Formats: sequence, C-alpha cells, structure tokens
Amino acid sequence: MKKFGPGLLVAAAFIGPGTITTASVAGANFGFTLLWALAFSVFATILLQSMAARLAVVSGLDLAHALRANITHPIAQLIAICLVIGAIGVGSAAYEAGNLTGAGIGLQALFTHVPSWIWVPLIAFVSGALLYSGIYKLIEKALIALVLLMSLVFISTLFIAAPDIMQLVGGFRPSIPDGSVVTILALIGTTIVPYNLFLHSGIIAREKTPPEFTEKAVKTHNMDTTISVSLGGLITLAIVATASVAFFGQSSGPLNAANMAKQLEPLLGSYAQYFFALGLFAAGMTSAVTAPLAGAYAVCGMLGWKLNVEDRRFKFIALAILAFGTVVASLSLDPVAIIIFAQATNAILLPIICLYLLWLLNNTNVMGKFKNSLLLNCLSIPVVLTVVGLSAYKLYSLI
Repeated sequence: MKKFGPGLLVAAAFIGPGTITTASVAGANFGFTLLWALAFSVFATILLQSMAARLAVVSGLDLAHALRANITHPIAQLIAICLVIGAIGVGSAAYEAGNLTGAGIGLQALFTHVPSWIWVPLIAFVSGALLYSGIYKLIEKALIALVLLMSLVFISTLFIAAPDIMQLVGGFRPSIPDGSVVTILALIGTTIVPYNLFLHSGIIAREKTPPEFTEKAVKTHNMDTTISVSLGGLITLAIVATASVAFFGQSSGPLNAANMAKQLEPLLGSYAQYFFALGLFAAGMTSAVTAPLAGAYAVCGMLGWKLNVEDRRFKFIALAILAFGTVVASLSLDPVAIIIFAQATNAILLPIICLYLLWLLNNTNVMGKFKNSLLLNCLSIPVVLTVVGLSAYKLYSLI
C-alpha cells in the first residue's frame, strides 16, 4: 500500500493560478490580516478530505458512486446527477482555461523570445498526453514533481522576503477589514474545492484496500492528507506574506499573477521573474491535469461508469474538459459567464456534499466502527455549518 500520493494530488489541484492571484491580492490589499481565513480553510479542507478518503477506504466507493448508491429516489438522483455534472464537469472545464493560461504566462516569462501563442497548445498537448496515456503512476509522479517545484519556489520566496514574524503571527487573529469580505470568500473558496472530494475519494477507491488493512490505510491516508494539504496551505501563506511585504501600503496599481514577478524585482532582484515564472507554470500545469481528472471522476461516477484512467469513457470526459479549456484559452474568449455559472452551482453543491458526507460518515451501516467519533463531529459540524453559510452568501452575491 502506498504511503503518499493522493493527498499531494489534492494540493496540486487547489494550488493553481487562481490561488496565486487570490493570495497575492489578499496580501497586497490587506497585509497579513486575512491569514486566519487561510488557516480556517486549510483546517476545513483537511477535515473534509480526510472524511472523503475514509469513506473510500472503508466502503470501497468513491463519493460519486456513494451518492448514486444512497440517493434512491429517481427524481432526487436525477437532480444530484445534473448538479454534480454542472458544478464539477462544467466547472472544471471553465477553470481549465485559467489553468492553461497561467501555465502559459509562466513559460512565456521564462522564454521571452518564443511566440506567446505556442504555449497554451503545447501545455494542452502535454496534459492531454498524460491523461490519454492512462498510466496513473506516470500522472501521479509528474504532478508530485510539480508540487515539489512549487513548494521550493514559493517557500524560498518567503524566506527571501523575510516578513516580520510578529505581524505574520498577528494575522491569525480573526478580523474583517473594510472591503475584505469578497477576498475572504475567495481565499476560502480557492482552498475548499468540491471537486477535490471526488478526485481524492476516486483515487483511493481504485486502490481496493483489503479489509485486513483498512485501519492502517485510514491512518496512512489521514497522515497523507494532513501533510499534503498543510503543504498547500504553506505555499498559499508564502504568497500572501510575500505580496504583503512587497505591496501592502503601497500604490502598486492592479495586481495579478501576470505582473507580480515584475513588481517584485525591488524585493527579489533579477531572480524575481524566474522565481514566479516557475511557480506560476507549476501551479498552472498541475491544475491543468488535475481539473480534467477531477471532472472525469465526478461525471463518470455519477453516471455509473468505471473510474479507471485507462477506460475510454473516462479518457473522453477528461479530454473533453481539457479541449474546452484549450479553446477558451487559445482564442482569448471570455469565460466569465461560464465561471459565474460554475461558481453558482458550486455554491449550491458544496454544502449539499458536505452535509451528505457528514451524514454518511455517521452511518454505521456504511462505516461500521470507522464512523465519526464524537470529537470528529464536534469539529466537523461547525465547519460544515460555516461552509453552508459562506456558500449561501456567495450564491446571494452572485444572484
């Protein structure tokens, strides 16, 4: 049985160009004051992903198949299928354009003499080749290597920026500065990603853990999830802190992932461009592969198809998501309407999935002795209620 892997793929999925941009804006506009929101989102993600992993180990079912098995009313099942496909399938396709664009911006900054139009198709081709190969271990190793590259880049940048430790620690005290609500929601929303619950449980379910190894597997995946998601949180913290040191309290103009490297030159010198170009490429590339994977796990599971990266239907869904993102990114089309749709359906889906997951993890018939303990429920229920509240607010804002 593997010790590590699935959790790192979750980290690879949520650290994308969108996370870099959101974390940069949080640090530039509000300094260290929103680190508490990041801490909450990391804790909540560890809790939810660990429950999804335990469900897969104990029941042998991924989250999507578990939904199909337990929602027996035909109309309710149809609604669930449409909602998951809309939120996860279409949502993955919408965000894929940003992933490919972000990775392309990173490569363009590294190779300035190469025409910019070539990068998105090239990245899409490499991502497609990985997905089409159907060789899970190859995909996993490539993504883990990119996660380690991201870690090296952004954590090194944190040490170079040398933020004030007391100010950084003070950021974990909850506060809501004026105008920060949208950024807080974005910071939490970019970490607690519903499709990661499908991705994580799907990867683990395919391992088919023998019953005699269930207890060991649960502990191993708990450790894997905690370490991996915490690493993702540390990367995000590094970006927030670096942006805070470089930009907070200064009039630097609009900040985004594309121009951050250039504006960091006074802080990091001539290496700024290469540091952030590598980090942005790694972030975009990991998400460019994991978004189609997650979408395929969710859609295929809800339709009752095999969750096998070698299955032709699984490949078709993954490659269709990749193709859609490639077209939008290559033609510079505006994906805003699709992303708003994806955000709206995600705002509906996430609390439903969280509530369902909590119910399932307390079902003795499904989980046996591995059902949630009183302590886990005391930790999980406030997190789930907070997610419900945040999703309701986000949905209200979108409407």
